[in-house]
Amino acid sequence: MSATPVPASRLADAIRFLAIDAIVRAGEGHQGVPLGMAEIATALYTRHLKFDASDPQWPDRDRVVLSNGHGSMLLYALLHLSGHERMGIEQIRSFREFGSRCEGHPERDPASGIEVTTGPLGQGIANAFGMAVAEAHLRARFGPQLVDHHTYAFVGDGCLQEGIGQEMVSLAGHLGLGRLILLWDDNRITDDGATDLSISEDVAERFRVANWHVVEVDGHDLEAVSEAIGAARADPRPSLVACRTVIARGLARLQGQRGGHSARLFPADADAARRDLNWPWPPFELPAEILEPWREAGRRHAPTRQAWAQRLDERPAGEREAFERILSGRLPAEVHTVLQRYKREAIGREPLPSAMFISAEINEALDAVLPERMVGCADLEAPTGHKRQLAAFTARHPAGAYVHCGVREHLMGAMAVGMAAHGGVLPLAVTYLAFSDYERPAMRMAALMGLPVMFVFSHDSIGIGRNGPTHQPVEILAALRAMPNMQVLRPADAVEAAECWELALGRRSGPSSLVFARQALPAVRLEHREENLSRRGAYVLHEAEGKPRQVTLLATGSEVALAVQARAELQAEGIATAVVSMPSWERFAEQDTAWQQQVLGPGTVRVGCEAAVRFGWDRWLGERGAFVGMPGFGASGPADVLYRHFGITAQAIAAEARRLLAAQGAPRERAP
Repeated sequence: MSATPVPASRLADAIRFLAIDAIVRAGEGHQGVPLGMAEIATALYTRHLKFDASDPQWPDRDRVVLSNGHGSMLLYALLHLSGHERMGIEQIRSFREFGSRCEGHPERDPASGIEVTTGPLGQGIANAFGMAVAEAHLRARFGPQLVDHHTYAFVGDGCLQEGIGQEMVSLAGHLGLGRLILLWDDNRITDDGATDLSISEDVAERFRVANWHVVEVDGHDLEAVSEAIGAARADPRPSLVACRTVIARGLARLQGQRGGHSARLFPADADAARRDLNWPWPPFELPAEILEPWREAGRRHAPTRQAWAQRLDERPAGEREAFERILSGRLPAEVHTVLQRYKREAIGREPLPSAMFISAEINEALDAVLPERMVGCADLEAPTGHKRQLAAFTARHPAGAYVHCGVREHLMGAMAVGMAAHGGVLPLAVTYLAFSDYERPAMRMAALMGLPVMFVFSHDSIGIGRNGPTHQPVEILAALRAMPNMQVLRPADAVEAAECWELALGRRSGPSSLVFARQALPAVRLEHREENLSRRGAYVLHEAEGKPRQVTLLATGSEVALAVQARAELQAEGIATAVVSMPSWERFAEQDTAWQQQVLGPGTVRVGCEAAVRFGWDRWLGERGAFVGMPGFGASGPADVLYRHFGITAQAIAAEARRLLAAQGAPRERAP
C-alpha cells in the first residue's frame, strides 16, 4: 500500500520555513516575497517548470527570473529543495554571509541555477523579456526540436511601477512573446505601505490593453495557480498570472502589513509560525516525505533532457556544430578574416559621412559569418544604419534579427542583458550616446554580471552640431569609464573601428561600449598592419622625428585627427612631437608599466584632447599635463563653429604644448 501523498500546501510551507530560518539566522532579509509567493512557486516548480537540477545549464531549460530580487530566499529555497548540488543546506544556513552563494540579492550564477542578478526593480522582468526574444529567435532558426522553452518571472508591485516595466509590457505584447509568463505577487503592499499611496489604476488592465493574456487568481490556492499557469502556457500571447496574495503569510505578527516586507524577524516569530502552521521540525531540517517530492520535481525532466541531447546528436554535423558554437560564445575564425579585409579596404578610402556608418558597415560585413548577432535599436534606424540586411524581428517573423524597440532605451538595454544571459545570441543595443543614461542601469548590471553585451553609440560629442547641448554628451565618456568592468572603445577612424569591433566581439567577461562620432572621421591610420594596435588600449600613432620626443599628444576618437594636425605644426617648429591614440583607457590601464611608459613618453610634456570634459584625463597627463576639451555643456550651432568656439582645434593643442614647454624652459628650434 503506497504512502499518502503529502499535501501540496506542505511543500509550500517548506519554502516558508527555509526562508524564515535563514532570515532569523542572518538577522535581516526580506520575508514578504518567499512567504507570500510560496504556493505560486510550488505550483510552478513541481508541476510546470522544465528543468533538470542535475544539469542547471541545460540549454533548453525553462528560464526563471526573480525580478523582485529582494525576496531572494524564495529562489534559494527553490534551488535547494529541487536538488541543485551547489545549493546545499549549508548555503541556505549562510544566507547573506560573505562567501555564501545565497547573497542578499541573487547574483548571476547559472551553475547554481541563478540566471541573472536582480535587485534594481524592473530590470529582472526586462531581462526576462530579452530571454524570451532570444528563445523565439533561436526556435525560429533551429526549430522546436532544439529550442522549445518558456521564460517565467516572479514579479512584485515595484517592478510594475518602474517605467521600464511598462516599456516591457508594451513591447512584449506587440511582439506576441507567448513564451513569456509573469507571476505577479499582487499583495498590494510596498515598503512604504499600501500601494494605494502611490497607484490607483487597474494594473491587470494595463496588460490586457497591451495584448497580454491575463488570469487573476488567489495566489494561495495552489490548484488555481497551477491551472492558470497551464492556461498561460497554452495561450499565444505573453501572459500575466495576477496572484492575489498576503505578504509574509504565515507570520502572525507581520502578515498583510507593511512590516511584512522586511521587518526584522526574531526566534519568537519562527516559533509562532511553527505552531500556527503545525510545522514540528527544527530549523533547516526537512523530513523525507516533504523533501522527496521536491527532489522528484528536480529530476522529472531528466529523460526530457536526455531525449533533447539525442536529438542534438542526430542533427547534421554542420547544424550541430553551429548550434554548439553559438551557445558557447565562440567566434568563428572567419570574423578575424572579415575584419582584416575591412581594415585593408579602409586604407585611403574617402571617409563615410558619419562615423556611425563605419560601425554599420562592419556589422553588415559580419552578416554571413556571425548570424547570431541581434540588434536592438531605439527608433534610430536611419541615423545609425545597423539594420541594412537584417530583417525585423516581429511576431510573425521571429527569425528576424533587428528588434525595433521604439523609444524605449530603458527596456532595450535590459533586453540585451537578458539576451546575453540566455545565450545563443550576440546582442547589440544601438542609440545615441546622450541616451545611454536611459540604459545605464542595464549597462551597470551587464558589467556586474560580466555579460558580453555590445552597447553601440553614435553622436558622441559637440560634433553633432545644431541639435544642441541636450544631445551633446560631454560628460558621459567619463561616466562610462568610471563603471567597473565596462570596456569603453572610441575609435579614431575606420581602421580603429574594425579593431575595436574585434575587441568587443572577443570579450566574454563583460560588456563593451563602442562610441562613434556623428561626423565623418578622416583616416589617421594610413598603412595596413595585421596587428590589432588598439588591443593594448593606446599606442604611438606617430613618433617624434628629428630628436628625442619632447611632446606627447594624447587623443581619442574624432580628436586624434586634430592631434595629428597639431603634431605637424609643432614638428615644423622643431618640437619633437608624438601622437598617441587611446581608443580604450581600460585596456591601456591593464598593460604593464613598461608599455605605458613607452607610449606616454617619460619626461615629455603631455597634452590630452577630447571633445568631452577633463574628468579622468589627469591620470594619463600627469602633473604637468594640459587638456583641450569641453569646460561644460555645449551649444547649438554647426559642428565646425562649435569646435572653434570651445577651442578644440589643432592650433589650441599646439599652443598648449608650447606653453608647457616654455614653463619648463625647453629650447625650441625651427626645423630646416
